Amino acid sequence: MATKKKITRVEGGSTESVPETQKTFVPTAEAKGKATRLRLIAGILWFFAIAAQLGAIWFVLRGQSNPNFMLWTIALIVIDLILAIIGSVLWKKSNRFDPASKQNSFKFFMQSQLGMVTAVIAFLPLVIVILTNKDLSGKQKGILGGIAGVALLIAGITGADFNPPSVEEYTEQTARVEELTGTNLVYWTKSGTKYHLYDDCHAINKSVTDEIFSGTVPQARELKNITELCKFCEKRALDLKKEIPEKVEDKQEETIQIVN
Repeated sequence: MATKKKITRVEGGSTESVPETQKTFVPTAEAKGKATRLRLIAGILWFFAIAAQLGAIWFVLRGQSNPNFMLWTIALIVIDLILAIIGSVLWKKSNRFDPASKQNSFKFFMQSQLGMVTAVIAFLPLVIVILTNKDLSGKQKGILGGIAGVALLIAGITGADFNPPSVEEYTEQTARVEELTGTNLVYWTKSGTKYHLYDDCHAINKSVTDEIFSGTVPQARELKNITELCKFCEKRALDLKKEIPEKVEDKQEETIQIVN
């Protein structure tokens, strides 16, 4: 029975099953364009984050004559952190549109974890300068070093991708959906954590659900970072696949009986 909820089809992406020779995931031109724009913005933000760090380093080394050098240094650290975090969020989002392949482990790591690497570049030199500066008092080192260290930790954790997407993952998940249903079409909700094979699945047809989105498996990951298939839908699809051969056998037996 079809759902009575509003279904919104996400634009772009082909839901048609592709031949085995073309199974490897390839991002659409639109997805690649979005990824490129996000990476460009992230790169600009990271550039200014590192510039803020250089400003903080200057105040630590040369700006101590300024009575407000501590405040200026702390302000620049905060600006550095904000820019680094926003850049990392955008970079990780770009990887959902255009993921790297695990075939090249170094490239995959660098593309997936560039936010974490940039966090180290944007804060570690400052931490070293603060802790090794002989002109700072112990109290100043404790305050500035502590703030910079915490900022490094926050930026590093935010920049790290603990479940990075990959070409292989997209390929495998898409192949599984096509194997079960014959098409690359799934459903999800705004606050959902799983994608579904059927729009009338009870897991998404709840009173709190106003709208159901439909699209391809990669689109579910691109837009909502959903990576898991609904177990209820998977079991339902497997049960349906089992029923088909049984029905065929029953029809064959009926035909034989009629002939006899």
